[in-house]
Amino acid sequence: MEQTFFLIFHLFSVILPFQKEKANLHTQPTTMLIITRNQTDYGPYDDYTVARFVEEGKLLLNDKARDTDTGEQDTIKTFLDRSGIRPRIKHNGTLTEQLGSLGSEFILPREEISRHGLFEDKRLLVLALVGLSLSVIMLLPIGGYLVFYVVSLYFAVIWGLFFYYFFRTRQVNVKTTVTTFFLTQLAVFVIFSGLNSLNFFYVFTNAPFPLSIIGYIAGVGLTEEFAKMIPLLILAHRAKEPLLPQTLVYYGLMSGIAFGVFEGVQYQTTVNTQADYTTAFVLNIARLTSLPFLHATFSGICGYFTAFARLYPKYRRSLYALALAVPATLHGLYDAFAVFFYPIALAIALFTVLLLMAYLRRSATFQARLRN
Repeated sequence: MEQTFFLIFHLFSVILPFQKEKANLHTQPTTMLIITRNQTDYGPYDDYTVARFVEEGKLLLNDKARDTDTGEQDTIKTFLDRSGIRPRIKHNGTLTEQLGSLGSEFILPREEISRHGLFEDKRLLVLALVGLSLSVIMLLPIGGYLVFYVVSLYFAVIWGLFFYYFFRTRQVNVKTTVTTFFLTQLAVFVIFSGLNSLNFFYVFTNAPFPLSIIGYIAGVGLTEEFAKMIPLLILAHRAKEPLLPQTLVYYGLMSGIAFGVFEGVQYQTTVNTQADYTTAFVLNIARLTSLPFLHATFSGICGYFTAFARLYPKYRRSLYALALAVPATLHGLYDAFAVFFYPIALAIALFTVLLLMAYLRRSATFQARLRN
């Protein structure tokens, strides 16, 4: 009997303080919170109400909250932790019940997929083009040189989409873009089928540095930039309205990508095959990505000055000279230092990109100066 009495006394000594503590917890002053979601304020609510909303899934622990008294801002979780409240989010039934509530349309939206408008979504078409084209190419019965060309075209399309998104103007259209691309390929094919050998300065590329710079600028740079300039001159001449500088910059970028495809295939099937596997792999990737981009920036600068030459014919001699000389010089310096000391070549490449962007930012200022 005595043992039973002491046991009951012990239980009350534990339970009563706990109940008292719990009662005090709910009677102590609560924090009033204003909840912010999607830049809209809700409340104020006391922290117990906020905790209940969290348990019901109406609020999230990482929603923003603000203390009405102090103005302090933080997440709901921080304020509830500070108050010693640990809400437990309730599950809406078992896994099967939850899936039933979601419905099969949530997993497979048959009605939306069957709508014709889905296939008119440009984002979908771009995603499919970029993501699946190479997989389709793998099904084609092609081999040898053609494989390298088709894969290079695939990466050219990706670059083309990138340039179209960032540089297109109201004057840009897909038909002219495609025409520019293949006009460049035609010009490159004609010039590099033997006409390039007429440039005497090519012999200096084999001279010791820094004499080799002459060969890379006057031989390589001048010839290649001229090949990329030809389609831009044709487009500017045939245009039914004066072309904006950014328009010809865009077409210049596309011309450069087209040249990059030609040169990339040429190197992948000749020079790169002589390297070890790892080096050849890196060089092949570079010929599909960074180097076509660099060619694009060179010819983008050419397009910039060509546009100014067409807009302000009084200055056309100097502007056409700059359209060829500036990218040829940058091109030649990059090639020369790529052989001699590559970090400097990389700095030249970065400078070329910055220069093109600076030209575009100052376009309106330059136009105002030439109009006067």
